[in-house]
Amino acid sequence: MPWWDPQKHADRRPLLSLRGRIKSGLRAWFEGQNFAEIECGVLAASPGNEAHLHAFRTSRMRADGVQETLYLHTSPEFAAKKLLAAGETRIFEFARVFRNRERTRLHAPEFTMLEWYRAGEDVEAVMQDTLALTRRAAEIADVKRLIHRGQDCDPFVPAERLSVADAFHIHAGIEILDMLGDNGNADRDLFATRARRAGFTVTAEDGWSDIFSKVLAAAIEPRLGLGRLTLLTDYPRIEAALARPKPSDLRLSERFELYACGVELANGFGELTDPAEQRKRFEAEMTEKHRVYGERYPLDEDFLAALARMPESSGVALGFDRLVMLAAGAPQVDDVLWTPLPLDP
Repeated sequence: MPWWDPQKHADRRPLLSLRGRIKSGLRAWFEGQNFAEIECGVLAASPGNEAHLHAFRTSRMRADGVQETLYLHTSPEFAAKKLLAAGETRIFEFARVFRNRERTRLHAPEFTMLEWYRAGEDVEAVMQDTLALTRRAAEIADVKRLIHRGQDCDPFVPAERLSVADAFHIHAGIEILDMLGDNGNADRDLFATRARRAGFTVTAEDGWSDIFSKVLAAAIEPRLGLGRLTLLTDYPRIEAALARPKPSDLRLSERFELYACGVELANGFGELTDPAEQRKRFEAEMTEKHRVYGERYPLDEDFLAALARMPESSGVALGFDRLVMLAAGAPQVDDVLWTPLPLDP
């Protein structure tokens, strides 16, 4: 039954109404914190430079008839950070973003990303933001617990804090810290050996990040955010292309993710502001993308130039559709999207 069938729409209408109320409530929360709401352009010279992120490509016809390749952005991050360089200090956006090769009950090719930044404030501040916003969504929905496919989570009790290293040790039986170097490198072969011993399938083509993602998705993520929210912290530097290194342990980064009911809700950083280091990381990511997928995206030179003027900042990208889905107790994001694309056959 298509989403536009009157009966189908009538069934979904209360969830869509809740979506609007949550959006209004979160917008009011940001305004109460003296954030400015921004609107970043969707067309971009570079859609992002992470190896496993896939973009929609388009072209612009210039007045002189020359066609210029552009992309639909996968996040407003590059544009938002340029605004920080311009002097903005607290900004947020309910951004329409686009990611290709993503279509599951938790992924849509076009979705809403709630993204915000605090200049001059550390990653702890935005961690607290993510918890406050999740609780606010539950309050607006008038629910005591977030629910998803048989799992539940009380957002009002203190959140669990779990480092990535501890999560791999507890849930997968794999030690990872001694595989990491202070320069951001990591021992792929040792990781492969340990993952295989722990019962995971690793192929010769799998790089470090492939192994990391396989273990995380299979053994760790389903166990996070059960009963209470989980902040997964201290990601390895190799898994945090846009985050600054953690000063107390250069093997790690100031990156965290928020989980509820086994679902990733938010991804946040203490932002990297070193343009030379950022360029190095982007080039490494694009080399890996070319190895795996046979393509690479251009670097946004304007963004790299702006980093030199960007203040120390922290920021978060939160999947707004997923947050509404959990607050509504819906089984999939399509239930809370006004006009979802059909699922893959």
